[in-house]
Amino acid sequence: MRVSEIMHVLEALAPLAYQESYDNSGLQVGDPSDEVHSILLTLDVTEAVVQEAIERKCNLIVAHHPLIFSGLKRITGASYVERTVRLAIRHGINIYAAHTNLDNIHNGVNAMIASKLELHDTTILAPKTGNLLKLYTYVPRDAAGNVRKALFAAGAGAIGAYTECSFNTAGTGTFRPGEGTHPAIGEPGGECEEVEETKIEVLVPQHLQHTVLKALKHSHPYEEAAYELIALENQNQETGAGMTGLLPAPMETRDFLAFLKERMQTACIRHTALPERPVQRIAVCGGSGSFLLQEAMRAGADVLVTADFKYHQFFDADGRILIADIGHYESEQFTVGIFEAVLKKNFPNFAILLSTTSTNPVNYYC
Repeated sequence: MRVSEIMHVLEALAPLAYQESYDNSGLQVGDPSDEVHSILLTLDVTEAVVQEAIERKCNLIVAHHPLIFSGLKRITGASYVERTVRLAIRHGINIYAAHTNLDNIHNGVNAMIASKLELHDTTILAPKTGNLLKLYTYVPRDAAGNVRKALFAAGAGAIGAYTECSFNTAGTGTFRPGEGTHPAIGEPGGECEEVEETKIEVLVPQHLQHTVLKALKHSHPYEEAAYELIALENQNQETGAGMTGLLPAPMETRDFLAFLKERMQTACIRHTALPERPVQRIAVCGGSGSFLLQEAMRAGADVLVTADFKYHQFFDADGRILIADIGHYESEQFTVGIFEAVLKKNFPNFAILLSTTSTNPVNYYC
């Protein structure tokens, strides 16, 4: 099995198109054509993690946090990033990261936190816009079923938990085949033809655009398939930042913090003043989620569970919501479980190992 095959599975789960503009997800060190012996899963990539990969004979590391966020001007060993890259290259170890693209999918990092907290009725807290397209195409009526089937198989027509969604309109199409054409109906250079057609409309996620168009052209009976592809500003409920959901039952705030500390295995929780009312609607965001505070309050969340709040940002809660800062590492430490599940499902007989190296740079004196 090659690195490219692993990448294909990971990017089907978390398409690179969904990463933030500042991010650097994808293959960072290595060669897509390299043969993979075994895989080491980790939250961060450090020298110690690469050394562990060497000792455990893993030549692919899959991480959540990218090792390289910006361009390296030199690799001399002056920083831990440079030293880690050098060590990986020297021992033929590939490094792949899925970061904000894994944060921004419905079944990604935030779904893992929600599951740990037993939340139900979960939805994306801040859905993304601009990554949905509408495809219109015109097909002879007797071929419409086959074309729809091909579009659905390529990933078009999904709306939330519903699949194979389309809208179809009957109409009449006209065309005149020119000389040298190979029309499905009529003769080259012949008269104008009239055909009873179906106009098919389907939603297409932006990252599947080329796959869906390839399926359209392959399944369409015409030599030249007529279609329109339009960008939409609709919110995509399947992608975006954060997640909100409900606890099985309301909890007193102190009980909830104790539950949160136990479930997320954190040494301590920084929080705002405890409200006297019980809490039930919980917003979560793995990593640095202070930017979602206003969204969480608009969503009616009683608590925002995340990390990396600055001192003055705690004032912004203004008594309207409980901020529970559990630590960056602590909020994302279970992310490797997402990698493990998808890789074992697709490669059940392959060696997939969990790193035993703690990469949390923050320590607590209690």
